[in-house]
Amino acid sequence: MRGRSAALGEAAASAVEDLDSALDFVRWGASRFAEYGLYFGHGTDNAVDEAMSLVLHALHLKPDVPDALLEAKLTRDDKDRISSLLRRRIETRKPAAYLTNEAWFAGLSFYVDERVLVPRSPLAEWIERGFEPWIDADRVYRVLDFATGSGCIAVACAMAFPGATVDASDVSAEALEVAGLNVRRHQLTERVKIIQSDGFDALQGGYDLIVSNPPYVPDDSYRNLPEEYLHEPEIGLRAGADGLDIVASMMNEAPRFMNPGALLVVEVGEAREALAARFSSLPFLWLDFERGGDDVFALTKEQMADY
Repeated sequence: MRGRSAALGEAAASAVEDLDSALDFVRWGASRFAEYGLYFGHGTDNAVDEAMSLVLHALHLKPDVPDALLEAKLTRDDKDRISSLLRRRIETRKPAAYLTNEAWFAGLSFYVDERVLVPRSPLAEWIERGFEPWIDADRVYRVLDFATGSGCIAVACAMAFPGATVDASDVSAEALEVAGLNVRRHQLTERVKIIQSDGFDALQGGYDLIVSNPPYVPDDSYRNLPEEYLHEPEIGLRAGADGLDIVASMMNEAPRFMNPGALLVVEVGEAREALAARFSSLPFLWLDFERGGDDVFALTKEQMADY
């Protein structure tokens, strides 16, 4: 490993001397990511986008930066910062968001560190749509983000439903520290309440909408995850033999905490097949996504109560 690290250091030093623009470093970083076999699944799905996110962060630029700026000549300090960040991605195998302490969700910026999962759920797309036509956004007054982690879903829901209050619950006190930071960051302390709760134990109910991206990775799958995922808190990923330890409990408890006509929306990932088999009589609505994603279902309180 020391030999590869030395080789990477030499390549990075040459890059600083030979490359000129941000785009040059995006190309160089993507090539090195491929060379060293990195995995991408924390907001990007390929080496080019991952390298771009790190280069932009090092230059203090936002994702919507004009293309012309990416072709501008960099200073030596710029190149040193970029090179250092790209090297850290390779040497630590940490997801980019943990290196930058920033992730984007539903068009919003969030602080993240290793106390929480990196936001990446396709739920953002449906939050932005207000889950229409499945619910009337004007009649959503109370929302629950169950297993909130970084608080990204809670904050995004508060933005999407300006007339609603949002409970952001999680069993992890460490995760809730991060969620609290993000609630304050977006100036939503009067509308988003942070609640430590084991399941529904500390919740009062009366929700018009419950949204959740809970742990759902089966044990066997967890043991075979790429190294990047092992930097994330295990409690946020692993969910028993079939991935349903949290989801099944939520399904059984949620109807008691929902108002008439309320909607439950949950991402279940690879536990989808096991869920459909265990709750075979439920009429799951599996949501479609324009920007990519699947394995997210919606059910009304009445559909669940009938079950």
